[in-house]
Amino acid sequence: MSSGKQYSTPGYAQASNVRLVRAGTEYFDCAHSMIRNARSVIHLQTYIYEEDHTGQVIAQALADAVKRGVSVYLLVDGYASRTLSKSFLRQLDMDGINFRFFAPLFRNTNFYVGRRLHHKILVADVDEALVGGVNISDRYNDLPGQPAWLDFALYTKGAIVSELYTLCCKTWNNFRNGATFPVLKPQQSTAPPDNLSTIALCRNDWVRRKNQVSSTYVRMLRSATSEVIILSSYFIPGKMIRSQLAQAARRGVKIKIITAGNSDVGIAKYAERYSYSFLLRNHIELYEYKGNILHGKLAVCDDRWLTIGSYNLNNISAYASIELNLNVQDEKIARKSAQVLRELIDQHCVRVSDSISGHVRNPFSRLLQWVSHHTVRFIFYVFTFYYKHHA
Repeated sequence: MSSGKQYSTPGYAQASNVRLVRAGTEYFDCAHSMIRNARSVIHLQTYIYEEDHTGQVIAQALADAVKRGVSVYLLVDGYASRTLSKSFLRQLDMDGINFRFFAPLFRNTNFYVGRRLHHKILVADVDEALVGGVNISDRYNDLPGQPAWLDFALYTKGAIVSELYTLCCKTWNNFRNGATFPVLKPQQSTAPPDNLSTIALCRNDWVRRKNQVSSTYVRMLRSATSEVIILSSYFIPGKMIRSQLAQAARRGVKIKIITAGNSDVGIAKYAERYSYSFLLRNHIELYEYKGNILHGKLAVCDDRWLTIGSYNLNNISAYASIELNLNVQDEKIARKSAQVLRELIDQHCVRVSDSISGHVRNPFSRLLQWVSHHTVRFIFYVFTFYYKHHA
């Protein structure tokens, strides 16, 4: 990402009933309610879909919706969801659920060339939507003896849902001519004025020349006047974001970054820590989450606006995946979200400092971090562009 690159600014639409939803029981209760209440069409698009308990329950809810006459479209990434069994896919077909793996640019029996469908979205009719970083898997659900990974989504109603519905239809067709979908109109909002927000749909997709989520983070850091709080899994920022973080800190902006203490990808944690010395030198506050696994992607600027979705601060999200975030211009929602992050810092995080052994000063650890950092960046590209799919 070069300093001369042009960044696009998304348009805003009206939204209502906007709220932050945490992964686990809260998220899946919300998803089930949306599926139960759907009258005409459901789009569910996700990176990871597993046929574990959570995946089976969601599949049954979608099948029940089909029985009520609802058209259901389930689109999953062909790389991350490749373990779905043929028997599971046959059952989806028997239940009348329209299913597809997201198609790459090119594929034959030997290789896969393309980008990953990384966004996570549920749209019911053109009435309500749920957008965030939560996949369909037991890992993101609260089960007996197993709390959900830390992640968030945004629930919304209003005109923005019409844009999300249109995006789902286009993505299902891989932005080509294909299945036709009914033209649906959102219900008229009856929400009082103090329950209205403005939301922008932001995408990153190198094939479609979309870099709106990358642009959001650059704009956030350039425009911030007091504080930016970033919750980020797989935090491996590129040169541009590191530069913007440093410049914002020099202007006196207080920057707090929450990263994973434990990662589901061990090498990624070492790669993340490679950037710690740079961030600490620039007086950026670093915190590691000490719960189970941090998977969320959320940032709040000056308690005034926020961005949330599937976008990780690393090059695979910036350049190689299809990403979807929502930017929310609403001080009430932003303040509540910032308070959630501050409580995470106070109750579940450890602050990182130069004195923490193994993060910065130990030469062997620094070497391991350097190797991990460059290895992960290489793996990101290789696994995105080359993959043999057997499903």
